[in-house]
Amino acid sequence: MDALFAIAGRDFVISVSDTSNARSIVRMKKNYDKTYKLSSHTLMSACGESGDIANFAEYIQGNVRLYSVRNSQDLSPSETANFIRNELASSLRSRNPYNVNMLVLGFDRNTGESSLYRIDYLAAMSKVPFAAHGYCAHFVYSVMDHEYNKDITLEQGFAIVKNCLTVLKERFIVDFPGFTIKVISSSGIREYSTDEI
Repeated sequence: MDALFAIAGRDFVISVSDTSNARSIVRMKKNYDKTYKLSSHTLMSACGESGDIANFAEYIQGNVRLYSVRNSQDLSPSETANFIRNELASSLRSRNPYNVNMLVLGFDRNTGESSLYRIDYLAAMSKVPFAAHGYCAHFVYSVMDHEYNKDITLEQGFAIVKNCLTVLKERFIVDFPGFTIKVISSSGIREYSTDEI
């Protein structure tokens, strides 16, 4: 019962993920952060099997940091997403595939543009203006499709997020305990509460 979605503007990306960690009918944790900081301007949010998420996210974080140390520069969001897709595709062809769906988002300091990549557990990747994973996708895609335009401001992005959260609260049978909202921009990654947006 995961909920991940994100919206990309020209110079920012908003990431939203629920804070519950559940399996079947049991909620094991209600303050679980499903986002992973890969660099000062790149973030990955993941959903799927808990063990696979933990192992794969730790592996990706370690390798992205190793690249930064070895080369004295960070990978761009595009390079990071392609590296993740390649690692996920390699694992599919092994005996230990990962059941992980991800959103990779970031701000490229070289080009001054933000980007959002949607990667599923079959290693299919696409660069998109907005994306969702989990059951929430059935509800929030229509809101984002209706309200999104390529020139949105951060405030308009927050308004879309509010509308998505309202739709989830009103229509989805599962009541999420909370949401983690993070914004990636030229100044880095900043976390917001649902009251601040």
